[in-house]
This record gives sequence, structure tokens and C-alpha cells, in this order.
Amino acid sequence: MRSESTTSPLETCDSESRRAEGYRSHLSTLMGLQILATGSYVPPDEVTNADLAAQGYDPEWIVQRTGIQARRRLDGALATSDMAYFAAENCLAAADVGPEEVELVVVATMTPDYPTPSTACLLQERLGVRAAAMDLNAACAGFMYALITAAQFVKTGCARTALVVGADTNTRIINPSDPKTYPLFGDAAGAVLLGRGSKEQGFLALTLGAEGEGAELLRIPAGGSRCPVSADDLAEGRNYMMMDGRSVFKWAVRLLADTIRDTLSHSGLTLDDIHLVILHQANVRIIEAAAADLGIERERLFVNLDRYGNTSAGSVPLGLDEAVRAGRVRRGDRVLLCGFGAGLAWGCAVLQY
Repeated sequence: MRSESTTSPLETCDSESRRAEGYRSHLSTLMGLQILATGSYVPPDEVTNADLAAQGYDPEWIVQRTGIQARRRLDGALATSDMAYFAAENCLAAADVGPEEVELVVVATMTPDYPTPSTACLLQERLGVRAAAMDLNAACAGFMYALITAAQFVKTGCARTALVVGADTNTRIINPSDPKTYPLFGDAAGAVLLGRGSKEQGFLALTLGAEGEGAELLRIPAGGSRCPVSADDLAEGRNYMMMDGRSVFKWAVRLLADTIRDTLSHSGLTLDDIHLVILHQANVRIIEAAAADLGIERERLFVNLDRYGNTSAGSVPLGLDEAVRAGRVRRGDRVLLCGFGAGLAWGCAVLQY
């Protein structure tokens, strides 16, 4: 097995030099489509910081370092496809659309039910959809990757409607003995239904990007074709997620500021033109640092991290659905969405809702 790196691959390469080497992601515009409806699902089992304190965790550290008060845990009899199904059902009901009208299913997840078949195929069968179905793994940036991928199918006429789901059962891949990672994550799913829209609707700006040199900062070392799980791996916890939190934090704060500025510039807008900002809910300190750097007012910033923790691919669509249902996003509003995570990967968009 490869030894664990003790230094960040990104520490020797600053933001500007990486941009010069081609890491600046491509920006584009994609109009003429809309989000027809949203949906989400969070498991009923709430795990509070007080619950974790009974297991030896420090609630004060959790709040100070992350802002998380509670997270949700999926019942052991259920899996990612179940959460995806519940979120998708809520979404289709909100759109008043039947499964026969769905022409593409894309599921963003890093915690599939099985290595194969795809979770999207399991979801497709359970919903009764008869359409192409595929998974996409970009970790916490997964929903943005899936949303922008599906949007291109709708825009080009390859699909009139596309069901996009972000879902992760993170509690199955986090080491219970890791005090710096275990309290951060929860389970959830969110969904949107994309369809054709007016020429004023769609993505005023969008971008996807990746910095693969930071792959070792956030990964599960064992369980793939490079390192099938062995008894030694299980004993040492290499089948669980491992994260260089300090390096990921620094990267995320810088990345958010850079990519949001670039995306806004491409859209021709400023933050004053944005009604709501929904960032991946990874850590309240990341969100607050980026907001301070960019000058995002608190009332324009959506935060539910305190209630759910980091839900990976479920994070952005869960936030969007909650915002829509609370009346914080209405037709005609401009919403900035941004996801970022392992890969290292990110996606950002300004959506004319």
C-alpha cells in the first residue's frame, strides 16, 4: 500500500501558480431551462452533540470548530438508494410529474448501495422510470457536477426532463474512533427536476473544476481496485474516510472566494444581484470565512449545517429544497450554488430560478 502523505500536495503551489498551470475552470452560460421542482429527505434519527458526548466526544469542540449541533443517521436497514427514492418522490410530487415523464436519472453519490449496479438504476426501477440512469461521483461537489451534466442533456434536447439526486449515507464510511471527522458528517438526500424553460431561465454562469493533485487530502484508502480491503485494512481503519482537515479547510476557503468571484464576473452580476447563496455545508468556519472575504450578507446566506452536518452530495440540493419550501427562493430569483470537496473538485453556478 502507498504510505500516507504527511504534507499537503497543495502546500508548494499557490493559487495563482495553479491557475497559470491550467487549473482555472472553464466558465459558460446555459439558458433555456429551469428547475421544475425540488425535494429532499433526512432520516428521522437525530444524533445530537449531547449524544456524542456520551460516547466520549467533546460537544464544545464540535460547535467551536464546525458549528454543528446535530446530524441525521440512516437506519441500518436502509441504504443510499432509499434516501434518493424518498427525495425523488417528494420532488416529483411537487412538480406534479409522473415517472413516465422522466427521461434521465442522474444520482450523485460517493456511498452507493453497491459497487455495481449503479444507485441510479436501483432508483430508476423503484420509481418506475424508463429512461437512462447513471451515477456520478464527485464527493461533496457531486450534486453540482450532476446538475450541470443533466442540464446539458435538457438543453441539447437529449432529454426533456432530468431527475437529479444528490444522496450520501456518510455515517457508513466515517470512523467512529476518529474524533476530528466522525462528528462532522450526516446522512441526507436532495433532488431537483430539470426541464425546458424560457430564455430568461437557466444558468447565467456555471463552472466545474478539479485539482487532482490534492486527491490524498480527502479519501478512503482501501476498498477500490488499487487496494482491495484486507483484514489489516479493516483493523487499521483504512476502509474509512481519511481527511487532512487543515489543508482542506485552507483550500476550501481560497477556492470559494476565487470561484465565486469568477462565476459572478462571467454572469455580469455582483453579490447585490444575488437573492440567496447556498454553499456546500461542510464547516461553518469555511462558510463564514468565505462570506467575510466576499462580503456576503448573513441574510443572503443559507445555512442548515447546524442541524444536519456535512451531508456531502445531499448538501446543496437539501439546502435548495428547504429554501424553496421556506419561500426564500421564488421564481425570478437569482441563486448562487457552490459545492466543493474530495477530488479535489468543485462546481459553482448562478441560477436564474
